[in-house]
Amino acid sequence: MQVSRRGMLIGALAGGGLAVGYALRPRRYPLPLSAAPDEVAFDAWITIATDGVVTVAVPQLEMGQGITTLLPQIVAEELGADWRQVAVEPVPASAHYANLPLAARWADLWMPAFAWLADTPEDLLTRRFAEGERFTATADGLSLAAYEAPARAAAASARALMAMAAAARWGVPWEACEAQDGFIVHAGKRLGFGALAAQAATLDPPAPPPLRARPAAERPAPGDAAARPPHPRLDLPAKVDGSYLFAGDVRLPDLVYAAIRHGPIAQSTLAGFDEKAARGIDGLISFVKGKRWLAAVASTWWAAERALTMALPRFDAHHRADSTRIEGALDQALRFGQGTQLHATGDPGAVLARDFSLARRYDVAPALHATLETASATARLADGKLELWLASQAPEAARVAAAEALGIDLRDVVLYPLPAGGSFDRRLEHEHAIEAALIARETKRPVQLMWSRWQEHVAGLPRTPVSAFMAARTAQTGEVVGWKARLALPATAREFGRRLFDGQTARAAMDNSAGEFDPLAMAGAVPAYAIEHMLVEHVPATIGLPTGRLRGNAHGYTAFFNECFIDELAHHARQEPLAYRIALLGHDPRLVECLQRVAALANWGGGVDASGQGLACHTIAAGGREGRIAVVATARRDETGVRVDRICAAVDIGRIVNLDIARQQVEGGLIFGIGLALGASTTYAEGLPATGRLADLTLPLLTDCPGIEVAFIASDADPADPGELGVAAVAPAIANALWSATGLRFRKLPLLSEDI
Repeated sequence: MQVSRRGMLIGALAGGGLAVGYALRPRRYPLPLSAAPDEVAFDAWITIATDGVVTVAVPQLEMGQGITTLLPQIVAEELGADWRQVAVEPVPASAHYANLPLAARWADLWMPAFAWLADTPEDLLTRRFAEGERFTATADGLSLAAYEAPARAAAASARALMAMAAAARWGVPWEACEAQDGFIVHAGKRLGFGALAAQAATLDPPAPPPLRARPAAERPAPGDAAARPPHPRLDLPAKVDGSYLFAGDVRLPDLVYAAIRHGPIAQSTLAGFDEKAARGIDGLISFVKGKRWLAAVASTWWAAERALTMALPRFDAHHRADSTRIEGALDQALRFGQGTQLHATGDPGAVLARDFSLARRYDVAPALHATLETASATARLADGKLELWLASQAPEAARVAAAEALGIDLRDVVLYPLPAGGSFDRRLEHEHAIEAALIARETKRPVQLMWSRWQEHVAGLPRTPVSAFMAARTAQTGEVVGWKARLALPATAREFGRRLFDGQTARAAMDNSAGEFDPLAMAGAVPAYAIEHMLVEHVPATIGLPTGRLRGNAHGYTAFFNECFIDELAHHARQEPLAYRIALLGHDPRLVECLQRVAALANWGGGVDASGQGLACHTIAAGGREGRIAVVATARRDETGVRVDRICAAVDIGRIVNLDIARQQVEGGLIFGIGLALGASTTYAEGLPATGRLADLTLPLLTDCPGIEVAFIASDADPADPGELGVAAVAPAIANALWSATGLRFRKLPLLSEDI
C-alpha cells in the first residue's frame, strides 16, 4: 500500500508548509495537522492548498455514519468554501480532538469512584482526562456534540484571516469582505482561498472567531427524499468505484496473511495442535501460538485458514458459556436478586405494594454485530517500531494495548486509521490489533490478520442478554399511576470500560464487574411517559458470558420492554394505543408531534381488527441532546416467519446538518433493528456459539426490506444523532404489529423464538 501524507501518519509530523496556531488550541500540545509544501494549516482542523482545495481534519472513525461528510460540511459552510473543492484527512489521536462529551458520558467507566466530578464536558477533570489520554473515541452519536463548535471556530477564524489578507490588498475594511464558493469577494473583486492562504498565515485572527449567524443546517421539506442532496457524501464515489480502502485492502511489500482460532468462551488456554497434519498445505509459513489462540501464517489467507483446519487446535476450557445456564442465571436474578435503584419518583413502594393491574416478563437473547467486514488488521514491526493499519473507534487505546503487548514505547507505535466496513461498536474492541502485532513480531514480516466469520462469532462479544419484569398499577380510567421495571443483566458497560480503560481481558473484566450496578447498561429504561409513581432497578446477574456494546446498546432492549408493555397496558385498559401514549406525554410536545406525524404518514388505524399495524416511540438523550422517534410498523406472520411490509417513522433530531445522511442513518437503523427483532442472535453450548455464518442469522435480505417512509420534524434544537433511534424503536413496533395481526404477544427477542 502506498502511503501518502494524506495517508495519516500518527506519531510524526511531516510537512514543510505553513502552520497557523492560535488560542483555539491548547498551547502545551503540538499541532497535529501537518501541511504539505503547497498548503497552509489553520489550527488543527483545516489546510488550504494553493489550488484552493480545503482539507478538513476528521478525528472520528468513518463507519458508515457519514462523519467524513458532516464535519467537512460544517467547515465548508462556515468558511464559505466550494463543496467541490473540499477534501478529508483522517488525523491522529490528539489532545486537540479530545471528545469531551463522550468522556463525560463515560466518566463512570474511567473514574467510577468519583464519576460525579467529571460528568459534564465542562468539568476540569473531564478535560484533563480526555486531553491527557488523547481520548477521541467514536461512540454514542456524540461526534457533532464534540466537534461542531471547534470546527466552526477554526473555519470562522480562517475565513477572517483570508478576508484580512484580501482587504489589505484592496485597501478596504476586512469586515466588508465576504467569503463565497472558495473566494473572498468585495465590490466586484474576488481572490481565491489558495491565493490568500499564505498571506493569511502571517496575520492574527480576531477573538472571538466571527461565527456566521446560523450554523450548518438543512430543512426538511415535502419530497426531499427524492431531491438531489446539496452536500453529497464525500466518500460515495470511492465506495462506488471500489477505490475506498478498508483494513483488508492494505498491501505491503513482503506481506503475509494470518488466520486464527480462538478458544471457547470461558477460561480457555491453548492445549496443543497437530502441526504435522498441516505440513502439506502449499504456502504455509508457520504457526504462532498465543495463550488463548493459535494463528497460521501463509502466503494467502485461504492457505492459513486451511492449515488451521488441518491442525485441529485444542483448548483447555473451564466455565464454558452455556445458554441454559445463562437463562437460569437471569431467571434467578430476576426472581430473587437484590436490585439497585436507577430511578424512583413519587411513592412507588406504597402504590405498587398492592396487586399489580398488569405484570409481564420480557426476555432478550444475546445479539451479534454481523458486520460486513470481520476483524482485520495489518501490522509491520521493524527496527523496534510497530505500524498498524486498523479501523478503530478508540485508536489511542489500540495503540496503548499494542505497545504493552510488545513491550515497546508508545511513541514507537504508529497507527494508520482506516474506515470500517460497518462497526456497530464492534471496533471499540482491539484484540485483533494485539494479535496482529504479536504475529508480526514472531513472523518477522508484515502480516495481515483477518478473522473468519466463525471466529467473529466465537471471539466477538455479543450484546448482553436481559430479562425484565414489568408491572404497573392503573386507575379505573386506565391511566398508569404506578410503574415498576426490574431488569436482570450483567454490568455489561462496566465490563467494556475495564477492557477499554484498564486493559483487562474479557474474562477478568467480567469477573471484576460481577454484582455491580451499571447505569449505562440501563440507558432508556426510564420511559418517556409522565407517571407519578415509578421505580426502575437493575439486578446484576452473573451469566458466565462476556458481553460488549452493539448499535443501539441498552436502548435496543429498554425500548422493547417499555413500548411493548405500554401497548399491553393500553389494550388492557381497552384504549387506543396512540391516544393512550399521548395522554401520558403532555410534558413532551416534541414526542407527541412525532406520534401525530407518524400516525398521519402511516394512516394509523388504531392497531386493531387484524390491521397488522404496531406503534412504538422512544427518546435517546446523550451529551445534553435528545433525539425522538415514533414508528408504525405493518407486519404479519407467514410460512417463512415474520414479514414486515411497511415502516413509517417520524423523527425529531433537532437541527439537521445533512438531511440525506440523516435519512440514511434512520433507514439503516430501522433495517438493522429489523435484523435484531427477527434474528442476529445465537445460543451457546460448551462455550461456542451455535451460529457460525451470516446466512444463519435471519438478517433481512434486500427482498425482505419493507417500504420505508421517514418524515423529519424541523427543529432548531441542538442536533442529536439519528443512527440509533430506529434500532431502538422498530422491534417493539413489529412486536405490537404482530399482536394486531395474530392476537399473540411475543415477549422475547428475537421475535417468535419462544415458540419455535
